[in-house]
This record gives sequence, structure tokens and C-alpha cells, in this order.
Amino acid sequence: MQPREPELGSIIDGKYRVDGVLRRGGMGLVLAATHRELERGVAIKLVRNDCARSAELLARLYDEARAVAALQSEHICGLLDFGRTESGLPYIVYERLSGVDLEQLIADRGPLPVAEAVDLVLQACAGLAEAHAARIVHRDLKPENLFLAHRRTGPDIVKVLDF
Repeated sequence: MQPREPELGSIIDGKYRVDGVLRRGGMGLVLAATHRELERGVAIKLVRNDCARSAELLARLYDEARAVAALQSEHICGLLDFGRTESGLPYIVYERLSGVDLEQLIADRGPLPVAEAVDLVLQACAGLAEAHAARIVHRDLKPENLFLAHRRTGPDIVKVLDF
């Protein structure tokens, strides 16, 4: 069962204003939101009700959230906060990225030139190497979880999502 989708403009945990839905997935949904005090865009992953009832899954979620928050790689989407909604559902707050995932990039452009593909894979590997050094294994690596993020300065950068 999916979490009840928050309404546009609703507030999560007194801190985050919901701006929209970014994506729906197997464990829940990802919202575009804004931190009310900082006026910073964030992405909030809300966990499904049935997943929130599993003590084992919650323990793994907490462990992974703490571990991913400590990672320093620019190639891993930054974890900013972890909490529970007013109804008790766990949520994780990530940096909100602008860009496109590799699945969409390939759908839009077709096969990438070899040099570009190699560069993107090497960037993803740099992020995964940091995670592996911290004994974190990504269990769902696929083009949809590799995001080509736009930066204000410099070239776009691959960020690994959804640990």
C-alpha cells in the first residue's frame, strides 16, 4: 500500500513544504519539496505503510541512512535528513537534483558515444567505490538510479541514487 500522497503545499514534519511528486517506486514515492526555513529544494522519499511496519526493513533503512549520510563522494546523492511524518511513516530527505537519469537520457538520445558512456560509468564507479569502502552495497543499480545532474559550474555529474 502506497503512503497517502501528500497534497501540494502540505507540510511534512513541520519543516518541508510539498511541491509535487518526482517519482513513484516499489517502497514508496519521492516528493519534490522545499525546506521552509532555508528555502532549499529537497527530495523526500516517503516509505510505504506496509514497509514501515517491518522492524527488519526499518532497521536496515536506518542503518543505510546513517551510512549514506556519512559518505563524501560527489557522485552519491547527498542525504540531508531522516525522520517520521506526523502519521509515523519514515522519510528520507535528499538533495534535490536537476537533470535526467541515464534511462531517460538513453531513451531520448539513443546509444551514447563510447567515450561519453565510459566517462559516465567511471563516475558511477567512483561513487560506488566510496560506498563499498564504507561496506554499503547498492542493491538496485540500474540506469534509472544513475542521475546526470546539472551543476551551476562545470560539466554535468553522475550521482548514484536510491541506496
